[in-house]
Amino acid sequence: MIDLTVAQIAEIVGGTLADISPEAAARLRVTGSVEFDSRAVGPGGLFLALPGARSDGHDHAASAVDAGAVAVLAARPVGVPAVVVEPRAGTGGAPAGVLEHDADGSGAAVLAALATLARAVAAELVAGGLTIIGITGSSGKTSTKDLVAAVLEPLGEVVAPPGSFNNELGHPWTVLRATPSTDYLVLEMSARHPGNIAALAEIAPPSIGVVLNVGTAHLGEFGSRDAIARTKSELPQAIPPSGVVILNADDPAVAAMAGVTAARVVRVSRGPRTDAGPSDVWAEGVSLDELARPRFTLHAMDMRGAQEVDVRLGVFGDHQVDNALCAAAVALQCGAGVEQVAAALAAAGPVSRHRMQVTTRRDGVTVIDDAYNANPDSMRAGLQALAWIARGERRSWAVLGEMAELGDDAMAEHDRIGRLAVRLDVSRLVVVGTGRSMGAMHHGAVLEGAWGAWGSDAERGAVSVPDADAALALLRAELRPGDVVLVKASNAAGLGALAEALASDSSVGGARA
Repeated sequence: MIDLTVAQIAEIVGGTLADISPEAAARLRVTGSVEFDSRAVGPGGLFLALPGARSDGHDHAASAVDAGAVAVLAARPVGVPAVVVEPRAGTGGAPAGVLEHDADGSGAAVLAALATLARAVAAELVAGGLTIIGITGSSGKTSTKDLVAAVLEPLGEVVAPPGSFNNELGHPWTVLRATPSTDYLVLEMSARHPGNIAALAEIAPPSIGVVLNVGTAHLGEFGSRDAIARTKSELPQAIPPSGVVILNADDPAVAAMAGVTAARVVRVSRGPRTDAGPSDVWAEGVSLDELARPRFTLHAMDMRGAQEVDVRLGVFGDHQVDNALCAAAVALQCGAGVEQVAAALAAAGPVSRHRMQVTTRRDGVTVIDDAYNANPDSMRAGLQALAWIARGERRSWAVLGEMAELGDDAMAEHDRIGRLAVRLDVSRLVVVGTGRSMGAMHHGAVLEGAWGAWGSDAERGAVSVPDADAALALLRAELRPGDVVLVKASNAAGLGALAEALASDSSVGGARA
């Protein structure tokens, strides 16, 4: 963050000073990071007092100051230097899915102040030359964010969020990681309701916007795919005429967003043209290696004109081709050459935890850890990667948990995934969880029936287990050298620890792919 005095912060957010004199507030400067976890606060930092499931951040204000925080952004005096903003009583608390324990509106007030602070800082940094890139889509945002950060790194200093910091808390928190030396700020932009992406774009207005796809993630919140598309289109609408909108033209709902933006449109696709017209950045000859890492020829324009270069990705899954094309388009708009882009993409392995991390243990078992998030589109991509790596030559295991927030479509979508596992000839489907959706997944697989030729009936087919511990016990008992295991679910299912345990079993001295 740019250095600001406590007094300046109070003025920006419209707060009042508590337990600090105006003279001291005008003298003391926040030179460190802004944190909502008191354990992460360091010297010169600003601590955000937010209510949590186990405790209220206001109760940890003193320890944050002891750790080096200059002041606290709070909704009430906390006995240490603070900027206090009024609770938003009667507003319904903080946005849904961000803070779930905000009965008095204190969390909403602190979040609003955080957004205001981030907006002011972003405006000053953009005036100084910062380029902001916003990325949205139903799936692939985090993987694409990581790829964009990798291809921009040779061009300058990059700030990007760790993991999926893409909501009303993580978005401004990431903005405030940028400093005057930052050249590129890469932001994920998620939504649970219409208007969410527009609100995030107001905090840190992007000059480059990327729309990956329109799928069925959060379908239970939006009600229809058309409503999801309208919400995703809030990003291209927010890009100014001087900016650039990068659209995955292979998705018709995304390609149509060219009609809602005044910015210049760059289309990416898996071919030289789509129904939307000629492609600007496209892939030819896509193939996968033995671990489902894509290879293709990249066609694009750089400062020298039309170019083509062979690309070998360091990430896993055919779906990463679309993400890489969008990342390449961003880098080219920022002045990179195609060879530079290809080299950066080849060097960019998985960064964010539990997202297509592939580990080969010493005993030859390959674990695909994609346990952070799941929706029907990403679940299909994960199963296809599993099937490719196994290719009928190795036993394959799909360890699947619930796909959250699908609303009335949950039963049908889980049924379809169970059937798809059978059609892809997965050797064993392990359904983790006891809810109705997981019952539908198991039922769909059983009804689909025609499993492949691996072993006896006891060694293939679908099995239902109540929780991750039971799944781990089953796998440890039945895995054999050379098997391939996909672990995938929405984060709420808690399969990340299972994937980590599997990856570390028998892997001392093993190779990490």
